[in-house]
Amino acid sequence: MPIHFQKTYEITNMKNKKVLFTGGILLLLLILLTGASIYMFNVSLKSKVTPTDEADAYAYLFKHPYMKSWVDSLQHHGALRDTFMYANDGAKLHALYIKSPDQTPHTALVIHGYTDNAIRMLMIGHLYNKELGYNVLLPDLRAHGKSDGDYIQMGWKDRLDILSWITVAKELYGDTTQLVLHGISMGAATTMMTSGETLPDNIKCFVEDCGYTSVWDQFGYILKRDYGLPSFPLLYTTSLYCRFKEGWNFKEASALKQVEKCRLPMFFIHGDQDTYVPTRMVYPLYETKQGEKELWVVPGVEHAVAYWDYTEEYVQRTKAFVSKYIQ
Repeated sequence: MPIHFQKTYEITNMKNKKVLFTGGILLLLLILLTGASIYMFNVSLKSKVTPTDEADAYAYLFKHPYMKSWVDSLQHHGALRDTFMYANDGAKLHALYIKSPDQTPHTALVIHGYTDNAIRMLMIGHLYNKELGYNVLLPDLRAHGKSDGDYIQMGWKDRLDILSWITVAKELYGDTTQLVLHGISMGAATTMMTSGETLPDNIKCFVEDCGYTSVWDQFGYILKRDYGLPSFPLLYTTSLYCRFKEGWNFKEASALKQVEKCRLPMFFIHGDQDTYVPTRMVYPLYETKQGEKELWVVPGVEHAVAYWDYTEEYVQRTKAFVSKYIQ
């Protein structure tokens, strides 16, 4: 073989090897990124419901004796009941409900947080039922409690289920019922996401306690805080996988964008020591909200414990706000 042809062959062969090597590295990175995205999706959104959740939830609640005596009384009189509905996609969803012993058109729809359930929100049920004499409806969101679902929806798909639960509330308590939606953590995000939808006239106001601005912001924050990782590329690819798997992505699941469309009154509550849903998230939410609103940044309080740490003030502030719009 002539020398110049041999050199050309060697150069071409080296280039081909580099291309194959680079392609192999890129393929390996793609496989690793895909695996990491699926792992993050499952860690974040795969249902964590266990058979002991109900017993554990009551044990958590009954650390406060007044809650046990109240729940025992409700159960004794058959006032704490289960109800179910079927969502548009066929999922069977569960809720607890309490009917006020006194006939009333006032109802609180109370929404729990991430990996929680309806039982663990009964303290807010106590606020509305015992303190204000309201009916109470407490749904289990998808993949929580007794509701169907393999994956947690972070409030985004849940907002559509809440619209259906509003219809159920009318069926349970009558067409004249007036509702407040009150959520904590992911339940607060669900409340805010619902607030931007077209709502029936009987929805009067909202209370959101330590909700996040968007799923993108929340997961990006956790990714940085717990793993020291930037949003790119993992958050992008996991969001894309969520779109493929569940039909929505992290950026569209925005409480901030929904609150911008809301014109009904909203009470914002957030602990100033919250490092799970960082306190800074409440300020753009509050500023974006048009119309009547109030903000209470609770001193010394961590995530989702404002009610327990400041029970009397929490009750009084909530009563004062809601009573302005539900009479």
